[in-house]
Amino acid sequence: MAERLRPKNLGEVVGQQHLLGEGMALRLAFESGQPHSCIFWGPPGTGKTTIARLMSDAFDAQFITISAVLGGVKDIREAVEKAQLAQQQGRRTLVFVDEVHRFNKGQQDAFLPHVESGLFTFVGATTENPSFEVNSALLSRAAVYVLQPLTAEDLQQIVASAQSLQALPPIEPAAIDRLVAYADGDARRLLNTLETLAVSATQEKRDEITDVWLLKVLGERMRRYDKGGEQFYDTISALHKSVRGSDPDAALYWLMRMLDGGADPRYMARRLIRMASEDIGLADPRALRLALDAAEVYERLGTPEGELALAECVVYLAVAPKSNAVYKAFNEAKAFVKRDGTRPVPMHLRNAPTQLMKALDYGKGYRYAHDEADGFAAGERYLPEGMAEPGFYRPVARGLEIKIAEKLQALKERNAQGL
Repeated sequence: MAERLRPKNLGEVVGQQHLLGEGMALRLAFESGQPHSCIFWGPPGTGKTTIARLMSDAFDAQFITISAVLGGVKDIREAVEKAQLAQQQGRRTLVFVDEVHRFNKGQQDAFLPHVESGLFTFVGATTENPSFEVNSALLSRAAVYVLQPLTAEDLQQIVASAQSLQALPPIEPAAIDRLVAYADGDARRLLNTLETLAVSATQEKRDEITDVWLLKVLGERMRRYDKGGEQFYDTISALHKSVRGSDPDAALYWLMRMLDGGADPRYMARRLIRMASEDIGLADPRALRLALDAAEVYERLGTPEGELALAECVVYLAVAPKSNAVYKAFNEAKAFVKRDGTRPVPMHLRNAPTQLMKALDYGKGYRYAHDEADGFAAGERYLPEGMAEPGFYRPVARGLEIKIAEKLQALKERNAQGL
């Protein structure tokens, strides 16, 4: 079915109109008559291989495909030899490397001299951000085109095309909607599912694909989700920013997206603990304790019962007052210590467990705060000699830090007065 529906020209390509529509970048590249090296970056099933094949056809070029998952230097060498032979016959060559991010630096570098000499046009396909996964030298010689997941309308169009081939029975509207949601922007997944349904319908002699029967065949609906790739980090970023932005609904949505996609709840618990420390801090110290409790509850109950504790924690973190004052103070202190010299500990702050140390004035003049009025030794200094007050910690005017700021100001005034 996938082969029968494969586009034979640009006009038949479903989706990616931001690249292939009239006057768009990739469309203009096709019409220019001059092939150029490029990288197609996008999720699975968005047309990367199809567009590469169409590009080869448009320029009447020999199409050589290499899988970076299965191939190696030997395959690259063979592609070079085939391209040289085609060049001698006056024909162009397009080398398509699928999953190019799987090639190591040496393998990617092997393409460079041939791309520069014009022996062949290099086209790479990747589901990962090429900024991180493709060598800068190769990246600088290739245009990057970003492909988007197919829309619901795009996927419905593919279903309609499959039905027009009479390759499967009629499908009721509710079943089409479920199929589109199941595919989640991935045309390949949709086509594979339609193929499965066609075979099952033939075996059961069904004259219609209903939503009830579809659920029976598909089983539990699963979303496309890459637990180790960029989508994973984009989603955790969205969750973190939703918590920071005090939007409990959005935070719950992204949490459930991750859990639904197969993210480890223990990893989610660790991230919630981080959020409590980084974005709430002392504005509400209970947030950190709640995050730790949620992690413990999940360890005791597991999935699915323990996930409710994670959801409770996410909502609490989202609505809690926000402060990154401790986070900023930590980073400023860390940077200061890294660039500063090793300042000696003032004598009055040093420990004196031996007589020799006492004789050397270790700990001499130290004022024990608990013996002072209000448990505070006004005027005492705790920083190294000659070091100015750094002011790392600056409480915000939210939550408990309002009270903390008031107390610090009062202590500062007492220090100035020495009382």
